[in-house]
Formats: sequence, C-alpha cells, structure tokens
Amino acid sequence: MSAPSPSTPLPDERSQSLNGLGVLVTRPEHQADALCQLIKQHGGTAIRWPALVITEPRDWTPALAIFDQLADYNLAIFTSTNAVDRALPLIQERGGFPPQLDIAAIGQATAQALERQGVTRCLRPAHGFTSEALLELPRLQHVAGQNIVIIRGEGGREWLADTLIARDAWVARAEVYRRQPPAVDAKPLLDRWAQGEIGAVVITSTESLRNLFDMLKTAGQNNLRDTPLVVVSARIRQIAVEYGCRYPLLARDASNQAILAALFGLTTNPPPPLR
Repeated sequence: MSAPSPSTPLPDERSQSLNGLGVLVTRPEHQADALCQLIKQHGGTAIRWPALVITEPRDWTPALAIFDQLADYNLAIFTSTNAVDRALPLIQERGGFPPQLDIAAIGQATAQALERQGVTRCLRPAHGFTSEALLELPRLQHVAGQNIVIIRGEGGREWLADTLIARDAWVARAEVYRRQPPAVDAKPLLDRWAQGEIGAVVITSTESLRNLFDMLKTAGQNNLRDTPLVVVSARIRQIAVEYGCRYPLLARDASNQAILAALFGLTTNPPPPLR
C-alpha cells in the first residue's frame, strides 16, 4: 500500500463514500454544521465534540477605537473566519471600509467569509493559509511607513505582526474574540472510542489539538494518538507528531471540501503509521 501524498487533492464527491466512517469534528459549535452535513451526506457519521469555545474579548475598547479610525490605515488583515464574523458588523455600523483601505485574508476560508458579507476586494494567498503564505504576497513586501491593522483573536500568533514591523510598518492589533477550552466531561467521548465509533478526528487549529489532549487526559490520549487525524496546516501536523500521533494526514486546505477529500482518502488508502 502506497503512502498518501502530503496533501489530498479534491475528488469528485458524487462518486465517493465514507462507508460509515465515524468522524470526530472538533470545530467550535457555530462552525461545525456544514462539515457535519457533508460527512452525513457521504455516508459517514459526524460526532460533534467542540474542542474550542469562541467568546467575547476581555475588552472591546481597543478594537472599537481602531474601527473608528480605519481611514488612518493602509491595510487591514483578517486572520480567521471568527475575526471576520466578529468584526464586520461593527465595521459596517461605522460606515464600512474606507475606499483606500486594502483588505487581506490569511486564507481562502477567511476570504470566503468576507465575501459572504459583501467584501469582494480581498487579497489572499493563492496557496496555503498561513501567515508565511500571506507575507509572500507582493502587497506585503513593501510596507515601510504604512499603518496596518491585524484583526484577530486574543493571544494570536505574533509572527505576522513581527515580520511586518521588521519591514518598517506600524502595526495595530484589533482583538475581537477569545479562545477558551470547553468545560466538559470527556467520559462520553472515551466511551465512543472504546466502542469503536471514532475512526478519524478533524483538527483545524493548534488550540483545538492541545485542548483535546488536555480533555482526554492520560486515559484517552493514546486513543487520539492511534486514530487518524485530518489536520489543515503543516504547523498543526508538526504539533500532532510531537504529541505522538501516528496517523496525521494533511488536508489540502481548511475548506470543508478539502477536509472531506482527506477523509475519503482514509477510506480508500489509509496512511501508514509514522515511525
């Protein structure tokens, strides 16, 4: 049996089946519906278990002050769909984006969230959905003297801001949500694993992976290590490997269709364990 490629191409969904595969979906509750429906439509069983809760930021004041002064900025960067969903209504209440403001999204899913709210002029990487991919765009290569706002969650990764500052930009951070681990009892999940109901796990953020390990504790962590994981970035995959996960599979991107393609791959060509 040959090993799968590092990322899985998108298949013709109409001819594919998940053949009863039980898929643990760890996305936040408000973001899980579409993927769960796709899994069900293609013959799988979606098991909802949010490993991340999105809540209000500790203080809205700094972000609102930035949104009141968007005319002073040259570029606004959205780092996630949560950033879009939380910030756009507030920006629209203040008259929307100034015409001279360039808008960028860290990946396709974030760009699509902007498009759903009517924002069609958006820079995004053609491939990849990381800070590194975004920083390769020509628009972000020459930013000296420009005012840039990064719209994100509290405690977000600093690589993007640090690199832009190193390129002599002035960078502000508008933090519009907070990530928290859920307060739940993992016993029902351990029971489903013991009954053989979980054949794959979808992980879409590093926080979700860490939270899931913490929730499972010692009793369930080996179950996670021995279950195929579909992850959506090389960074998540690396952390999974460091945690001892033996079957991490990298989806082409973070879209539902790419995740579904990776799940199809598990049913037709299971990945060999890492050695």
